[in-house]
Amino acid sequence: MASEKPLVSGIIIFLNAEKFIEDAIASVWAQTYENWELLLIDDGSTDGSSGIARRYAEQYPARVRYLEHADHQNRGMSASRNLGISRARGDYIAFLDADDIWLTSKLEQQVTILNSEPEAAMVYGRTLIWHSWTGDPVDSGRDYTLDLGVRPDILVNPPILFLLLMENKVQTPTTCNVIIRREVFKEIGGFEESFRGMYEDQVFFAKVCLKAPVYVAGEIWAKYRQRQDSCSSVSLGLADYHALRLPFLSWLEEYLVQEKIKRDSPFRQALRKELWPCRHPGLNRLTTFFRSVLRRTRGLTPRTINRFRQLMNL
Repeated sequence: MASEKPLVSGIIIFLNAEKFIEDAIASVWAQTYENWELLLIDDGSTDGSSGIARRYAEQYPARVRYLEHADHQNRGMSASRNLGISRARGDYIAFLDADDIWLTSKLEQQVTILNSEPEAAMVYGRTLIWHSWTGDPVDSGRDYTLDLGVRPDILVNPPILFLLLMENKVQTPTTCNVIIRREVFKEIGGFEESFRGMYEDQVFFAKVCLKAPVYVAGEIWAKYRQRQDSCSSVSLGLADYHALRLPFLSWLEEYLVQEKIKRDSPFRQALRKELWPCRHPGLNRLTTFFRSVLRRTRGLTPRTINRFRQLMNL
């Protein structure tokens, strides 16, 4: 039974998710930790998922609440998460998208860590990249986890993770895996609502990792369902990856200036390195070609090699 004031507020945002939302809700109900509430945030659904969410809220009013934007608007993932955060009663916030699921020990283990690590603003671990949910034999062996990039089960002080994220040396936390102290949102702000459904998570986690200690665990706590029509899958099928990433990196450039991070800091330097191929795609393709030539060709004169290197540094 939930107490009068839950410690954990689980937030599920959804848009036309009738196929999967009950699986997500069931994974919250299956938690070994019981002191939680669940907020179901409707981002303007037009299918049966609104009715499913309303039914849970009506059946379990002490534990589940249904929320939507004014006039049932579709405002995007960031605004929907922010709505849930603004109405949450728990001291800890945990997110779950409607097509993902939590493993049963997620909340119990993460609450234990937050209670024992008072400096930790956020906890995350490994996420299973989940293909086998389809039941197709072809997908049965395709599940995997990403390398964390740091030694697991440690508290990482800022801004170490931020720099590693900029250099693409660590796994970006997944929203379905994290748990965060509610006070963090007051300190750094919530999700940036200009990012509706692409890079909205990376923008938020960049803000956290720049300023707050984060506990990185080795446990697998969530399954991240892979679908052909999801935002991430669609983006992977597009030719211009750099064009998709440019708004995130440009926002981050402005944010670092706003936070008075010096131009010669390693963070700004790492960001400039990431921005260059996004802003100069033609030159990036050219330098990539020259690098492949240098790797494969033997016997070039020093003068030719130096000329290639000059061109690559344009």
